Amino acid sequence: MTTPREEYMPGPANMARVHKEGEKWTLVVAKELRHSPEKVWQALTDPAQLREWAPFDAGGNLGVAGATVKLDTVGVPGQRITETKVKSADPYTSLEYSWGDFDMRWQLESLGGGTRLTLWINIPRPYIAMGAAGWQICFDVLEHLLDGTPIGRIAGPKTMMLAGWQRLNAEYSKQFGVEAPKWGNQKP
Repeated sequence: MTTPREEYMPGPANMARVHKEGEKWTLVVAKELRHSPEKVWQALTDPAQLREWAPFDAGGNLGVAGATVKLDTVGVPGQRITETKVKSADPYTSLEYSWGDFDMRWQLESLGGGTRLTLWINIPRPYIAMGAAGWQICFDVLEHLLDGTPIGRIAGPKTMMLAGWQRLNAEYSKQFGVEAPKWGNQKP
């Protein structure tokens, strides 16, 4: 018998786009969720919920403007902990902070009984398709968590070994006009 995680396969590369301002590229990932902004907000800010879907662990609640929180990137060799100060936190609407060198801005828009969740994150151009593929998978895992059918976090280098990630990376590379790195022979 297979588990929901084993059955998981990401959909087509249709959740992300790139906003270009000269040499600065910002990845924009959006997904419509069937859950209220309040429930989505908790998943974005609560450390216990972030551990279930995000590519980092948070050492505190991200929902308080001015709070200093340590973010620990998962799945990387050694420990990569960065400290962030929450730039803004407007509950159920928007959230801004940095994760290492990445500026992140989340927007939650009420949509009927659900939420349109949008992430803006600056990622260097050579890695923008990889980021799009990874964040699409994170958003899918978040949706499963919110639906009450968690499949467990899928993040870090092991994600790149998934056939679905490799397909997404290739599709986004084509869409964004960047070269897709070859990852098939690498070990996590």
